[in-house]
Amino acid sequence: MAEKGKIVSLVLVLLIGLGIGIGVGYFALPAVAPPPGAQRVLKAGFIYVGPIGDIGWTYAHDYGRRWVDEKFDWLETVCVESVPEGQALSYIENLINQGCSVIFTTSFGFMDQTLEAAQTYPDVIFFHCSGYKRWKNMGTYFAEFYQLYYLNGLMAGALTNTSHIGYVAAHLIPEVVRHINAFVLGARTVNPNVTVHIRVIHAWYDPTKAREAAESLVFDDNVDVIAFTEDSPAIIEYAQSLYDQQNRTVLVFAHYSPMLKFGTDVVVSGQLVHWEVIYEDILSKVYSGAYNTTNLENVDYWWMLKEGAVELGADFGVPINPRFENMLKNKMVTHPITGEQISVYDLVFELLELMSEETVVFDPYTGPINFQNGTQWLADGQRATHDQLWSINFYVEGVDPNAPKP
Repeated sequence: MAEKGKIVSLVLVLLIGLGIGIGVGYFALPAVAPPPGAQRVLKAGFIYVGPIGDIGWTYAHDYGRRWVDEKFDWLETVCVESVPEGQALSYIENLINQGCSVIFTTSFGFMDQTLEAAQTYPDVIFFHCSGYKRWKNMGTYFAEFYQLYYLNGLMAGALTNTSHIGYVAAHLIPEVVRHINAFVLGARTVNPNVTVHIRVIHAWYDPTKAREAAESLVFDDNVDVIAFTEDSPAIIEYAQSLYDQQNRTVLVFAHYSPMLKFGTDVVVSGQLVHWEVIYEDILSKVYSGAYNTTNLENVDYWWMLKEGAVELGADFGVPINPRFENMLKNKMVTHPITGEQISVYDLVFELLELMSEETVVFDPYTGPINFQNGTQWLADGQRATHDQLWSINFYVEGVDPNAPKP
């Protein structure tokens, strides 16, 4: 009984001490590491190149951030938008000062400063999107679209009446050049007479310049289909205005985020991203300890259809705008694998399935493929390697000879 009384007295002392501590706002306990399996908070920071409301690249990244933040109760996230490329370092340091132990930098132009930060802050984990430089505490990741640009190209080649197709590019970095070329390859699979005309606006997000580039393509080059790499729906809104006000049809493809609602009469399809799939994988592995500050030098995500990181569509669950289905079903072409006749509509879905399989039975970058000047780049049956595609800095045959050079 005496022992039991001592235990009760000790408990009362501790409870009184706890109550006093709460009352004055301070209660000190020894710093003890949480036991195995205990809940801890992981704080991750995201740095964006554009505004969250761009409806394109940054909007899609932020959707992924919010998705994992809601999914994981052990995760806390913060973000910074509209950070100019070349000025990321101070923002990175600010996130570290806020307690972020994982930092995602989400634009190609942030690469060198992310590497500098990784070398300066070896206890912080960094992941850079779309780059190729890594460090022991810095990995890279990308959701790659070239498969979808090829499928969109198939549809563009089938639907053009002028055989002149336009492409508005933000910058001519390898990522964008890779997508332009895939789009060209798809279009010329259906229509070998297609010429793709290019405008470069030198900005990831500039709706005014994007619209002006689209206007130039339509009125100077007679294009009637446009794809783009720019993070706003400005080109789609312009195409819809032509349809509504001038009874002129210029078809377009959504980019990164669902954009069908901005042009229900003109959006054919597009490429959509699921950054949340990649963020979920990375953050789960960081939290579990599989990724740490010493083993990221060779971690490079290059996720596409088979990993579920990208999706064909004008909107989620809408791979092709129903308005254009019959047109694509009535356009017959030669199957690039079997040589049989097939509708463009059926070909799109058949190749989509083949590119989604684990073995990736079909790849758009399979020869024969020529350089822009008509000389051979890839021989018949030869596939481009990851490194060739990651660093590509030239156009394939079918791009307007007067297009700005990468």
